[in-house]
Formats: sequence, structure tokens, C-alpha cells
Amino acid sequence: MPFRLVRSLRTLSSEVYLIWDGEQRLGQVDLHYADTTVHATVTLEADLPPQQRQELLAQLDDDVVSSYMPVFEREDFIVVIFRGEEIESFSFPPPMEE
Repeated sequence: MPFRLVRSLRTLSSEVYLIWDGEQRLGQVDLHYADTTVHATVTLEADLPPQQRQELLAQLDDDVVSSYMPVFEREDFIVVIFRGEEIESFSFPPPMEE
């Protein structure tokens, strides 16, 4: 079952995607494009077995990275995966306390 990748930010050299499995947010991936190298930082909010992590990385490669850089060596797709949780989300300036 493919994951749903929802882009939340795009610049000339980077993108941020939220990762969804149905209605459950699984995490976020930050992609950075540097010449012929692609760096990805994946932060997962849920435990995924190794097989599902590999499926996620393959989908990222097929659906996102390859559309941005169709020809590059796959050993130049560098991925770091973290397990974490969102503690807080806000935009500056933070809300004033009353």
C-alpha cells in the first residue's frame, strides 16, 4: 500500500513532505538537492518495520526525487531516518501569553 506524500514546502533546492498512511500522519521528510547528491532526513512518528521503511524510500525515490533529478547515481541518495514526535508547532512570533 503506497504512502501519501503531501508537499508542505518547496524551494529551489529543497522540499518538505508530510508522510501519511490513510488518516495517520507517519512523519516528515526533508529533501535537499545539492548538485548530483540528494540528502533526505526522514523523521518517523510511528514505528515502521524495515520492509515498510524500504517501501517508503522507494516511493520517495520514484515519486519525488526521480521527478526532480531523473538521472543520478542512487548511491548519491543519502538518507537518515530518525524516530521522534512533534512536541509543538507554531509560527513566529509565538502567541503572546495573557
